Amino acid sequence: MRIKEMAEKLNISARAIRFYEEKSLLTPLKDPQNQYRLFTEMDARRLQAILSLREVGMSIEEIRTLLEEIDRGEDDELLYSLELQRSMMFSQMVELKQHIDTTDRMIEHLKAQRSLDWEHIFELANGVKRLRDVRANWRDQWDFDRQAAIHDELVFNHSEGFNKHPSYEQALRMVVEWVKPHERERGLDIGTGTGNLAGSFLAAGIDMAGIDQSKEMLKHCQQKFPHLETKLGNFLAIPYLDHSFDFVVTSYALHHLTDEQKLFALVEMKRVLKPHGRICIVDLMFENEKKRIEHLDKLRGEGHEEVIAEIEDEYFADRSILLNWFEQNGYLTKMQQLSELLHILYAVPIRPGY
Repeated sequence: MRIKEMAEKLNISARAIRFYEEKSLLTPLKDPQNQYRLFTEMDARRLQAILSLREVGMSIEEIRTLLEEIDRGEDDELLYSLELQRSMMFSQMVELKQHIDTTDRMIEHLKAQRSLDWEHIFELANGVKRLRDVRANWRDQWDFDRQAAIHDELVFNHSEGFNKHPSYEQALRMVVEWVKPHERERGLDIGTGTGNLAGSFLAAGIDMAGIDQSKEMLKHCQQKFPHLETKLGNFLAIPYLDHSFDFVVTSYALHHLTDEQKLFALVEMKRVLKPHGRICIVDLMFENEKKRIEHLDKLRGEGHEEVIAEIEDEYFADRSILLNWFEQNGYLTKMQQLSELLHILYAVPIRPGY
């Protein structure tokens, strides 16, 4: 078909088709006699793909790279790219909600004060910038994609050395026991990895979803639990709408966030929870900063410098900071220390409400 027919078929302009051709996304054949472009049905499908990806916000360069991968037979990259795009959209949505909230607070302040207090307004604006920086500064310095194939071996069959997954099976059982979900409730496992915690809830007949920032972890998770809904995402921009879940759980994952990022993650958890939504965290942490210093001093005195290095490579939580956040946000909490570093924390809202 000619360019005009292609344009009519897909309801776009011939100019737009020429643009994608100039960007090397389309390479139609040309009539040897008059050099008119000749588009095949395959070209039409390719253009449909381009238009669809543009509609969800992908750049020309991203689409070019993706089409090259598809041409090489790497079809899985399309799914990953779309999931990554969705994750970015939710990140933008969270940021937009923060902008709206901050603007509302500026308006309320101006109405109440009847004057321009630029210092206060500047503080509000700075808060948005700080939260944006907190979310943007997270990096996967541990290469979880590479660890995915051996993850279960590491957590279930721990070898000698520092154990980053102490009391693993006991901890997962306790999370299920403490949350004690009802049959019709729906839960979210953040940092699900290969799905072991989410799988424990599935085994109890509970509807679950799981998110992780590692595409390889999610591949292994789907192989083990094909009925588990999984999405690419992370603590700082959960790819679900507000009030989607009855409870949120996470295991051995929160310590990959800085203290400031942890508090933002709690805000995100609260966002996706229903009014009665509960949160259960099992992770490596210290009771408070004093206990952290004492523990590291003890290890230093025993000559365990390699263990200190492993601890300092992570961000083990200060439990008192988490408990303070829950108290300030209207939650009743219970906790238990399962081993020297492993703690479980369960939080229930005192007054359910949005």
